Amino acid sequence: MTTAMQTLALSTIGQIALSVSDVARSTAFYRDTLGMRFLFSAGPHLSFFDCDGVRLMITKPEEKDFQHPGSVLYFKVRDITTAYEGFKERGVQFIDAPHLIAPMPDHDLWMTFFRDPDGNTLALMGEMPKGYKP
Repeated sequence: MTTAMQTLALSTIGQIALSVSDVARSTAFYRDTLGMRFLFSAGPHLSFFDCDGVRLMITKPEEKDFQHPGSVLYFKVRDITTAYEGFKERGVQFIDAPHLIAPMPDHDLWMTFFRDPDGNTLALMGEMPKGYKP
């Protein structure tokens, strides 16, 4: 391997694309229900949001090969119980309640999962203090 190939590595995600069936409906969900920072729309088939420096693009794909639910997006929250209760009040339908995923050396990792209007799975993840009880 050449030196240039050895130092070539990907690290920072600049944008994530998420396929949806109705961009206007999904824009409202991500902006109004989830409170994400809306950046801009580019025509009727694209909307962009800021996720703390990573751009989320929601799109209605023109090609059938791209019309399917995407990867799980995990959003960090400070307090998973507060976020869970707040989003439930806004009408988010959760798949499960916040639960312990893994005890880590300096915190406990908690998660809860939900879906957007197109069935894409999303998650809240909270790095909670050791021994956290909701």
